[in-house]
Amino acid sequence: MKNIGIIGGLGPEATVDYYQRIIEAFKSDNGGDLNYPEIIIYSVNMKTFIGCMKKKQYREATDYLVEKIRSLERAGADFVALSANTPHQLFDDIKRQVNVPILSIVEATYERAQQMGLKRLALFGTLFTMNATFFADVFENKGIQIIPPDDSQKAYIHEKLFSEIELGIFKEETRTGLIKIMQDMHEKYQIDGVILGCTELPLILPESQYHGLAMLNTTEIHVKAIVEYCRA
Repeated sequence: MKNIGIIGGLGPEATVDYYQRIIEAFKSDNGGDLNYPEIIIYSVNMKTFIGCMKKKQYREATDYLVEKIRSLERAGADFVALSANTPHQLFDDIKRQVNVPILSIVEATYERAQQMGLKRLALFGTLFTMNATFFADVFENKGIQIIPPDDSQKAYIHEKLFSEIELGIFKEETRTGLIKIMQDMHEKYQIDGVILGCTELPLILPESQYHGLAMLNTTEIHVKAIVEYCRA
């Protein structure tokens, strides 16, 4: 097995989810023989990274994560995963500056959407993710349309992420609000699924479907890719 490196802390709740899902994948397949992979987690300072992104200091944000990935490599990681969607905005620049392979959450999610036959997807996430094109750059070049929410819906999702969900607070009224946005977008754009493009969103939206719309759980999808690469 390869040693797994994870950039965590963006945010902490998703990092815990990644770790638990990876262990569970090996636990269920190994019949209880305790043969788990070695996992090295660098939990970064979320305020530092998000502060750079808010100020559009993308070079500083890139340099910050590159430094942490190099630390994981020195610690023995054979490959690395960024346990959040937002830093994938910088994925290509990061990848060019490190030697260790990095598994893309975006590419893995596209492959799942393609396997499911989905054609028109809403994108939920932070404002950084919803306003950027890194999902569309991959999906739309391969025939799947990405549709972000409108400005007021984006503001609602972003605010709930940072005031509640990233802090481990999961309110039923917030879940209802997120589902309402999905329904509105289905009526307006005929979407057939939603990319949960923040790795905390599956914690408040855990079902595989809501009102017939497929949920692309980017955490689950990314973890599956990590486990497969670890074993290869």
